[in-house]
Amino acid sequence: MEKKKKVGFNIIKNDPTDGHKGYGKGALSLENVSPVFIDVNEGEAFIDVGAMHARSAVEKGIKFLPNKEDVPDAKPFWLVWVTIDHRGEGPFYAGVTACEMTVNREIRRGYKSLPEHVNRMDKSLKSQIIVEHMDDRSKEVLKDFLQSHNAEMWEHSSEELKNGLSV
Repeated sequence: MEKKKKVGFNIIKNDPTDGHKGYGKGALSLENVSPVFIDVNEGEAFIDVGAMHARSAVEKGIKFLPNKEDVPDAKPFWLVWVTIDHRGEGPFYAGVTACEMTVNREIRRGYKSLPEHVNRMDKSLKSQIIVEHMDDRSKEVLKDFLQSHNAEMWEHSSEELKNGLSV
């Protein structure tokens, strides 16, 4: 017997329906979301699109455990989901949500909460700002990164984001 092909979740580009109201209507587009990592110890921020599928340089080769205590001497990171949107004056940072992550390369183990990462990506897509739980140094790094990446988008962004990243 031939198995019936299942309709899977697809990450798509642009408008999936091109105006028609049929198959694919309401599909999720992740085109305007970028994963930004913050290396807390180094004070650096970088984009790694591999995080969209949990295949970033930080995550490769690491088995993630659900308890932070099970990963001793781990290096701390923030994975920040940044969503860009457009309005009259131009593009802006619409959604910015941060998730905690730790990695110990020696023992090839790390900590992250997958449900938290998925929910925070969703909240970023819905233009929410969730950065209050970040440490002050990481907020500064993220703020500097967003400003230097595109100063115009930073200027058009909400006061909620600017206040949230103020130290």
